[in-house]
Amino acid sequence: MISVNDLRRGHVIKLDGDLYTVMEQQHHKPGKGGAIVRVKMRSVKKGNVIDRTYNAGVQVEDVRLEKRPMQYLYREGDSVVFMDTENYDQEHIPVGAIGDALRFMKEEDIVNIAMYEGEPVTIEPPAAVVLKVTYAEPGLRGDTATNVRKPVKVETGAEVKVPLFVNEGDFIKINTESGEYIERVKM
Repeated sequence: MISVNDLRRGHVIKLDGDLYTVMEQQHHKPGKGGAIVRVKMRSVKKGNVIDRTYNAGVQVEDVRLEKRPMQYLYREGDSVVFMDTENYDQEHIPVGAIGDALRFMKEEDIVNIAMYEGEPVTIEPPAAVVLKVTYAEPGLRGDTATNVRKPVKVETGAEVKVPLFVNEGDFIKINTESGEYIERVKM
């Protein structure tokens, strides 16, 4: 058991017999009355998002996960195929369980897959990835003083907002958690 006060992004808990991944947690202390905790969670199996409000200090069932490094092979219909890097077993994981992490993953990338009772539950991609910009409107020289952003497409097909000086063919570092541009990288 774990207190809702201790929940953080990425925790997996068991609620009503289903597994949920914590997406957001807010601790709120109103002017009068006790503190409350608002938790936004995604169902591991179904992919739907729910919001729950708890009184501070309430206990929920914590789930211990085994993490294994696996290689992203390819997408097949509504699932993604990963290969265990130790014994070469392949796992089919539903796209709904992966979430937004798939937008920034290339084939052959290594990620940590959390397993619960032998079943894949969630994916932990690296904190940041470097991807090549495949489409960008031309930038104007000297446009670095403003905080204006333009959308570009990267090699995985994801769209990212970047500063105006980023051009097609550049490599950029992207935060996989928020999907935000971090910096341009020289390759």
